[in-house]
Amino acid sequence: MRIGLGQDSHRFQTDITKPLILGGVEFGDKLSLQGNSDADVILHALCNGISGVTGVNILGKISDDLCVEGITDSSIYVKEALKYLQDWQICHVSFSIECKVPKITPKIMKMKENISKLLGLQVQDVGITATSGEELTAFGCGQGIQVFCIVTVVNNII
Repeated sequence: MRIGLGQDSHRFQTDITKPLILGGVEFGDKLSLQGNSDADVILHALCNGISGVTGVNILGKISDDLCVEGITDSSIYVKEALKYLQDWQICHVSFSIECKVPKITPKIMKMKENISKLLGLQVQDVGITATSGEELTAFGCGQGIQVFCIVTVVNNII
């Protein structure tokens, strides 16, 4: 068994140039995150968690090259990260989201369904929690979103 820890954060931008997408789900809020891609901070944390298992950094040169090609959908980055798992299989992922806005709870099930489908997991194998952090950080004060992700994998050869 291996465990990978991923983290990512994005700040909100003042001009709404793209929709807010979290966990592959579009939020109707009038918010937008800064980033070259769709800035899906949840899927970016997932990529980083997978990179923690494989040692292959997806966010950076690989995702930047994809952005140059016009590929800004973060689910493509996750699929790219999955290619490097080789003999390892994801059995559980857990996300902790810190933000003041948007309200996460109403869309947790939709995000879990999307992420489970992307990873080939059962919905119950995807955990998502959210907190405002009592306004103790920039994220809790509404300046952006921070996400931590733990990816648990098992060796599928054994």
